[in-house]
Amino acid sequence: MNSSNTNNGQSNNGKSSRLDGINRDLGLYFLELSRLRSSAAPTEMEEDEEEAPKELNTINSSGGFLVVAPDKLSVKYTTVNLHGHDVGVVQANKPAPVKRLLYYFEIYVKDAGAKGQIAIGFTNEGFKMRRQPGWEVNSCGYHGDDGLLYRGQGKGDAFGPTYTTGDTVGGGINYASQEFFFTKNGVLVGTVCKEKEMKGRLFPTIAVHSQNEEVHVNFGQKKFAFDLKEYEAQERLKRQMTIEKISLPPNISYGLVRSYLLHYGYEDTLNSFDLASKSTIPPVYIAQENGFDEQDIGYALNQRKILRQLIRNGEIDAAISKLRDWYPQIVQDDKSATCFLLHCQKFIEFVRVGALEEAVKYGRIELAKFFRLAGFDDLVQDCVALLAYEHPQESCVGYLLEESQRDLVADTVNAMILSTNPNTQDMEGCLQSYLERLLRQLTACCLERRSANGEQGEAFLLRRVL
Repeated sequence: MNSSNTNNGQSNNGKSSRLDGINRDLGLYFLELSRLRSSAAPTEMEEDEEEAPKELNTINSSGGFLVVAPDKLSVKYTTVNLHGHDVGVVQANKPAPVKRLLYYFEIYVKDAGAKGQIAIGFTNEGFKMRRQPGWEVNSCGYHGDDGLLYRGQGKGDAFGPTYTTGDTVGGGINYASQEFFFTKNGVLVGTVCKEKEMKGRLFPTIAVHSQNEEVHVNFGQKKFAFDLKEYEAQERLKRQMTIEKISLPPNISYGLVRSYLLHYGYEDTLNSFDLASKSTIPPVYIAQENGFDEQDIGYALNQRKILRQLIRNGEIDAAISKLRDWYPQIVQDDKSATCFLLHCQKFIEFVRVGALEEAVKYGRIELAKFFRLAGFDDLVQDCVALLAYEHPQESCVGYLLEESQRDLVADTVNAMILSTNPNTQDMEGCLQSYLERLLRQLTACCLERRSANGEQGEAFLLRRVL
């Protein structure tokens, strides 16, 4: 404690103005996080916003050779085909949605007709509607008469069994592996790599090509013959097993966890963690060459622990009092982002215990000064709005009463204290632990990979992965 006070005295030298300016920026970083929390939920709905196919497209089809039923979910080839261009082809009314792990649909062959020249697959928007899927570029099709898979060429590849009257056949896209997959009667037939040039909008497509062929389409309006949920679970398990096969030295993983506990001031947990690591067989030793500067992230550990506990317990006055004693430079500007978050949390604690009159009095004194300051007014309004609800926890501003809001304020104070370390060179390192920065890199890599796949695949949500 004495050592920290000595450091505090040193911060009032010529460096203070530069550090104070940067410190205010650290507080603003957490203020922005608090602002984002109020609108975080809608951003996770990205994969649900796409409109999936529901019926067949009766406008863009080779209508001269087939008849689409009024429900737009079944087709029948009604003429006699004379040559290869007399194909009855119809696409879905919408392209396959891409912001998900898998897309899948099925057909039921009610009648294989004269020759059983039925096909299921995917085609792009400009596909020639008098050709079988797979016969033209930017298309892929699994054909029933020969069991071959066609991918943009006149010649097919051996793939699976033929299919005929009474069979249910499915076609899907695995966006994670960039593969097409096909099924027959609820069983996976096989997968094939999706060509790189087929990254655009792809439409579920079916084709009939001989008299009396009749097919019914299932876009998910009823249960699939194939267990898609189980297949999706298997695909996720494959990815997880691939990750788990990667060998990671124990000292690296332990070092990351230890740096996290040090960064956020979890001193008691850190001591228990160190004790546990020494009792393993063999013991885990954290090598110095692992890149962690424990002296810097362990700065003022005990004081940061105390302040975090006070804020998480809602004892904001006690936390502010400690800050004034230990780190007066952090709270000397009463209109800083850090002070603002502390005052907001004090107001929130009054509301939490139902002391509304005290909340109003406190708000008039401490929050009123922020009403007309850019960047502060929206959070002030959210705080004041808590008073308008009988059950504020259930309101649109109820996020302020969650434990995570206390954590955010505690994180702000923690970062501000770390920034007072005279040895600190990277102020951004005060904001997040090494583990969190690693997770940010993971997020960036996953987003980059998705971008390389033409924004195909489910949106990466770190919370879901963890």
